[in-house]
Amino acid sequence: MELNERAAYLKGLMEGLEISEETKEGKVLKAMYDLLAELCDTVTDLDDDLDQVYDELDAMDEDMDELEEYVYGDDMDDEEEEDEDGELEAEVEYELTCPNCGAVTVVDEDTLFNEKISCPNCGAEFDIEFTECDGECDGCTDCDAPEEE
Repeated sequence: MELNERAAYLKGLMEGLEISEETKEGKVLKAMYDLLAELCDTVTDLDDDLDQVYDELDAMDEDMDELEEYVYGDDMDDEEEEDEDGELEAEVEYELTCPNCGAVTVVDEDTLFNEKISCPNCGAEFDIEFTECDGECDGCTDCDAPEEE
């Protein structure tokens, strides 16, 4: 039962028991019922207002999604790609060791393939050389070489 229905049930019980408002107890019970009824009305109004706020928030969220799509376009799709299950895939990061000082740097795939890498520790710039897989790797997923057992 909802709050208003429960309050109406209590009022019906009071009337069914023929509680007189002339007695001290009757006056207290009547005042308590009036307070309860007012609180139920207030809570119902708040629930309605909250539902309206949620509806407006959902509409704003949809508008924001459209705005982001308009502003960022396909760039957002590159950053957050979904797998078959609809879950966001994590962006792949690579650890590089500086040939000058030996410091380890973490870069994303775009940086790895499109930019000259510079060490944040010593400032030395270096290139990454990519080689073809010779099939001797252990557990490589980029070639057809069988895993060593």
